[in-house]
Amino acid sequence: MGRPAPQVGPDLLGCVLERETGDGTVAVVLSEVEAYAGEADPASHAYRGRTARNGVMYGPPGHAYVYFTYGMHFCVNVVCLPPGTASAVLLRAGQVVAGEELARRRRPAAGSARDLARGPARLCQALDIDRTLDGADLCDPASPLRLRPAQARATIPDPRLIDSGPRVGVREGAEVPWRFWLDGEPSVSAYRPYAPRRRPLRVVCEISTELVWTLDLTKVSSGRRVCGAPRGTGRRQAGRAPGAIQTAFSRGSALDAGLTGGSLWVAGGPRCPQRPGKLRETGLTQRVLRSRV
Repeated sequence: MGRPAPQVGPDLLGCVLERETGDGTVAVVLSEVEAYAGEADPASHAYRGRTARNGVMYGPPGHAYVYFTYGMHFCVNVVCLPPGTASAVLLRAGQVVAGEELARRRRPAAGSARDLARGPARLCQALDIDRTLDGADLCDPASPLRLRPAQARATIPDPRLIDSGPRVGVREGAEVPWRFWLDGEPSVSAYRPYAPRRRPLRVVCEISTELVWTLDLTKVSSGRRVCGAPRGTGRRQAGRAPGAIQTAFSRGSALDAGLTGGSLWVAGGPRCPQRPGKLRETGLTQRVLRSRV
């Protein structure tokens, strides 16, 4: 296991992955894997360095790196290279060879035996693998999750039957042929290139309503001020608010003021309470200030 992931990957084909629980043991013969080269690989979880999530990848080789993805699935990897250097092989698929009845109870939606562990998430579901097994020593015979080498002639793959190609569902480095599988094995998952998830198109528009008012000043004493302020501004702050407008007027005159989404107030003196003037809407226009998708 202390070698680069692209070298370890093909050698894992035909090996047996066993998971022992209180309900019994389920074992699969690995038929498909995928190699990731750590910080040198833009598709690897370790590409941007060590985190709490991928810390096991920087540990000793031969241990399990288990991660949670898409908010619902677990995937299991075999850590490669000496401690301090991240590298791992994703176990993508396998053929159940022991504990099929238990695997079916865990995967009731599987239509046939080949679908029980066909894909990385299905494999973990059939073997009941979750984050509690992150860091498990796969080389320890007493481990609840362990790897056994291919010993029976039927499980030792012919190197000529090992095929390789681009990795599944990765956005960066997808062209690197580090996915390895047993040619003709029915449990190998279908190849799907990366496709960005389509989100519903949502257009957010900020609409500005420009109100043009005529203020009737015939019943308002001279010397007062007319203050216009953005919506939500209190009367006492109307004249000082950002974006406020104000003007003086004389008794009996009329005032036209254009204000975007605000209100007009008549500001009184210290002995006169502030009260709104008599407003009459004379025009209404709308314009899109900004839109984003």
